[in-house]
Amino acid sequence: MRDVSHQALGALALGLAEHTKNMMRKFAENIAESRDWCSYWEIDRYDRPAPVDYRSDEDFWYNLPANFDVIRSCQRIYEWTGDEHYLNDPVFLEFYRRSLSDYVSAWDPDGDGFMESPAANGYRGIPTYWEGEGPRALTGGDLVAAQYAANLAYAQMLLARGDVDEARAFRDEADRLRRIYNEDWWNPELTRFHTSLIEDGTFDTTHIPLLQILPLYFEIVEPGERREQLIENLKEGAIIEVNAYLPEVYYNNGRDAEAFRYLMRQLDPGLQRREYPENPFTAIGTIVRHLIGVNPMASRSVIETRPRLPLGVSWARIEHVPVLRNRITVHHEGLTETRLTNESGEVVHWLAVLPGLHDTMYVDGRGVASAIRYTDRGEPESYVLVEVGTGEERTVRQGP
Repeated sequence: MRDVSHQALGALALGLAEHTKNMMRKFAENIAESRDWCSYWEIDRYDRPAPVDYRSDEDFWYNLPANFDVIRSCQRIYEWTGDEHYLNDPVFLEFYRRSLSDYVSAWDPDGDGFMESPAANGYRGIPTYWEGEGPRALTGGDLVAAQYAANLAYAQMLLARGDVDEARAFRDEADRLRRIYNEDWWNPELTRFHTSLIEDGTFDTTHIPLLQILPLYFEIVEPGERREQLIENLKEGAIIEVNAYLPEVYYNNGRDAEAFRYLMRQLDPGLQRREYPENPFTAIGTIVRHLIGVNPMASRSVIETRPRLPLGVSWARIEHVPVLRNRITVHHEGLTETRLTNESGEVVHWLAVLPGLHDTMYVDGRGVASAIRYTDRGEPESYVLVEVGTGEERTVRQGP
């Protein structure tokens, strides 16, 4: 469940939307009360829970962040594809609702809204994605972060359905989780968040790179000095799966040079276990979604682009990318010009974003008043909205 969720954007960029939906729906349809609202951690090619991880509903391997990871990924897939099955299919809806209510309750014996799983549960309900050294967690920091991200993702899907009041309730729960995590889990001496809450009621301070990376990946960490300190102190993990999260984390936090460095490391032919699927799929996803900056938003019926090319890379181009109901080509000349071609599909509403503060941008050579927005680090970006008809190519530049 973790692998598919993490690999999904790369798969979509490669045209594997239907394959991805098939897998996500399999996970969704197998949620069950007899497993305390867990699904199957792994499903094999024979459409059965993989025997290596499942023997019975009382004896199976499960990492508790998984349900939440799938929900967040489904929301991201919807925004990329516009596939309304993710909003309306009863199988998906049952999975979202059960995961954010009954699943939490089943693993929350003290009723505080945070899931706990003591050592006595063994591998039937591991409360974190981390399976290595350190004390056994009662609640992992990544579990709290994933639960936050899932509540926020479901709220966004409800808004896309027009369910405003219900969306507000899940947004409020996301806000509660984020507030408690940022206030209570921060260790000022170590300038990072605690790894987990352990069974004696204290926090574990073991430095585990994955459990510093995942709160950033799930975007629970609030902007500001603490987040900047955390990013400054990030360390690589010992395995390729951990490091596959780093480029997206750095790009999401405005650290484009570091992100590109880790992305190039993913692509290094000498990298050990380079072929492990989480590495190539996330590398493709990072190239398209972050380096090239293609960001389809089905809920707003727009396709955004924002180049993040590093020094020394003068241009970049991708072709035949499936987004929403279109295929597009995007070409960047540094950080100053973008061309978008609508290869097929209906009219594209293109939100062309370029870094910097520019009152005027040039669309096909004609000056147009631009709008300004700021990242959560206070960095300005300028943008215009351009319609691109089928078969058309249009160009947006910073200057004439």
